[in-house]
Amino acid sequence: MRRVARILLLLLIGVPLTLGVAFAITVAVTPLPVPNLPEATEILDASGAPIRRLFTENRVALQAIDMPEHLLNALVAVEDDRFYAHHGLDPIGIVRATVRNLTARRIVEGGSTLTQQLAKNLYLTQERTFTRKLREAVLTVKLESTYSKREILAMYWNVVYLGQGTYGAEVAAQTYFGKSARTVTVAEAALLAALPRAPEYYSPFGYHLNATHQRRNLVLDKMAAQGYITPQHAEAAKREPIHLAKRKEPAEEAPYFIDYVVRELRTTFPAVANDLYQGGYRIVTSLDQATQRSAEAAVRTAAPPATANGTAGQPEVALVALDPANGYIRAMIGGREQRVDRNRATEPQQPGSAFKPIVYAAALETRLYTVASTQLDKPAEFPGAAPGEPWRPRNAGDQYSNRPAAMRDALRRSLNVVTAQWMNILKPGPVIGLAHRMGIEGEIPANLTIGLGSAEVTPLELTRAYAPLTNGGFAVKPIAVLRIMDRRGTVIAAQNTRRSRAMSPGVAFIVTDLLKDVLRPGGTAANVAGQLAGRPAAGKTGTSDDGRDAWFVGYTPDLVAGVWVGADDNSASNRQGSTAAAPVWADFTSRALHDRPQRDWAPPADVARQEICSLSGLRANRSCPTAREWFLAGTVPTEVDPTIHWTHLLPSEPSAPLPLPGAQPPPTTPPAPEPPAPEPPTPQRPPGPRWPFLRIPFRILKPS
Repeated sequence: MRRVARILLLLLIGVPLTLGVAFAITVAVTPLPVPNLPEATEILDASGAPIRRLFTENRVALQAIDMPEHLLNALVAVEDDRFYAHHGLDPIGIVRATVRNLTARRIVEGGSTLTQQLAKNLYLTQERTFTRKLREAVLTVKLESTYSKREILAMYWNVVYLGQGTYGAEVAAQTYFGKSARTVTVAEAALLAALPRAPEYYSPFGYHLNATHQRRNLVLDKMAAQGYITPQHAEAAKREPIHLAKRKEPAEEAPYFIDYVVRELRTTFPAVANDLYQGGYRIVTSLDQATQRSAEAAVRTAAPPATANGTAGQPEVALVALDPANGYIRAMIGGREQRVDRNRATEPQQPGSAFKPIVYAAALETRLYTVASTQLDKPAEFPGAAPGEPWRPRNAGDQYSNRPAAMRDALRRSLNVVTAQWMNILKPGPVIGLAHRMGIEGEIPANLTIGLGSAEVTPLELTRAYAPLTNGGFAVKPIAVLRIMDRRGTVIAAQNTRRSRAMSPGVAFIVTDLLKDVLRPGGTAANVAGQLAGRPAAGKTGTSDDGRDAWFVGYTPDLVAGVWVGADDNSASNRQGSTAAAPVWADFTSRALHDRPQRDWAPPADVARQEICSLSGLRANRSCPTAREWFLAGTVPTEVDPTIHWTHLLPSEPSAPLPLPGAQPPPTTPPAPEPPAPEPPTPQRPPGPRWPFLRIPFRILKPS
């Protein structure tokens, strides 16, 4: 018997000891797996304000140091009151839970510690097997030996599901209270700690608010009983009403811009794109949310509502706005619906006359021609895209002056035949080369029709191509993603501004000066000038054949924006750039820049201004109607116009001025007496002729 007793004693001591040693060795040699914990990626605007979260599980992790003590204490009080007394496994807690469950004849208390729950959520499945429980125990002890108690609590708060599609205390606090978990009150912390038991049931957005209040008050009582707060503090917190944030539908801010960002990530940062919805990245973008809201308001206000099929009468709209200094995309709209089925800001369309400024910039770049150079505005025939097929461009409304037209007049009135004459002189090569340097990346066919916008471009491309006109001649690469940070806040990728010289500063300034006239009386977009309240601006309308596409690309020194209006089915209509697209641009620009000071473009060093004869383009003589024009240095006209412009000199018959509407008749008081006549002067040479042209020096009248 004694021998049997000794054997039993050895077994009672040896087996647990052996198992304990084996367990300790297992813990020591078992590495902690890398937790595959999905975390939401945050898309931020240029100022760091959130735009959207992309996730499979809506989670934003906080560091332990960022969590308030009462948030940690509330969790301990209700979920594991012996948390600071055990080392992950709690035999006393297991025995206590077993007794209470047997007494109640139902499960009223769990035996798992917070650390066990964390190990299960981080590394394991929910299967109920002995092997899984053994592995849970090993990982629990490993967690306790690796991390501090505070770190374990923070990890738990970051992992746990808290209802309404939220994971972790940070997203739950923002969802329920409209604030960060860093700033929750004791009462709010108690409510969050009440949720893990049954997240949807106890959710303050659910249908069991009485149960939610009772569960929160239970947490407060437990916090008081365990000394984390005083009883008085607990009672005050119980009386605190639950102030819930307004319930929000899934965010749809700037959907087309977000779509563009995701596509750019796939191209430029594929590793990030592959892990985008669970990698916990923070992506800082170029978007300015105030500018984006201005774009959305302008589209809603100035464009008619769309129909389901986007018919010609109710068109689709695309708008892109860039900062011309750095290429940052400040706003993007790819359609009139918030649902992104296609992004029209990146779909190619025919730009019509909105392409013309590139033609005139190419002409000036040669330095063989100036703004005073002219082409005949009359019907003409040119080589077509195919051999034997002549091209016969037409002006709008078949209106022709049958006179030479200078560049300013050609752009202001958008004269197609004059632009075709320039294309025939320049040939497609230089125009295509300049278009590519300015930022148009798509293929441009080498034929004369491209001067009138036959080659398709995207709104983003064409808007980018106008940036050199406002920033002194530099092409800029559009940038949507500025910086990418991993979940630890380390910057892992960044994009800097990329600029390249597209044209001389003088050419950019002169073309801009010409395009200002488009928004002045007589210009094709004069109808929207009043919306700008005197702000210096320039731009160009565009309309493709049969009104399929209406464009306006315009800019100020601070912002360049392009607007396209058209139908998805490419149907013809009577849309015009001046009436369909320009009002959207003007409304957007006035909203986006309402708090910016007005400023104009300063003349660069390589231009000079000269008064010229507006009829001949030469230096003006005294008979000329004059205009002041800008010229590239070295191209200023030096020859004086030898022609006497008699029609300009001959005076018209004088006529009495017409009274203004509402003007009062002149007073009938008698005139004042005339002063006495002065002594007659000494006779002089007879006065000259009354008409000024007879006083022109003889040397000007001599034939050249």
